[in-house]
Amino acid sequence: MFFIGGITQGTKELIYNAAAMICGRCGRYGRYQVFMTYMCLSFFFIPIFKWGRKYYVKTSCCGTVYQLNEEVGKRIAAGEDVSIREEDLTLVSEGHDAPAWDVPLKRCSNCGYETKENFEYCPKCGKRF
Repeated sequence: MFFIGGITQGTKELIYNAAAMICGRCGRYGRYQVFMTYMCLSFFFIPIFKWGRKYYVKTSCCGTVYQLNEEVGKRIAAGEDVSIREEDLTLVSEGHDAPAWDVPLKRCSNCGYETKENFEYCPKCGKRF
């Protein structure tokens, strides 16, 4: 007889319905997406024990990820109506989208085409920026 078991990492998105907020990183409107990560011991594919729970928040506008205060995370997981404050968040990784006012405007010297994209060549005439 043999046993099938293992330890895996799991992720669960938590229900958090709050009003839109203005992101402190990019300055755009967005929402918080709250999720929990944990380690899980399984025996015959049945979860037996979970430990190491951590709570994270991801912004929908720019993708910045914060670690959420554990007490606030537990309250959200329990279904309580909680508001997330700046003091409850610790920055884990910055989002990839830069704010619109930080992106320099490029202008083609040949045709005058303007873009905020990071092109090496003008998409209109093909000349190097």
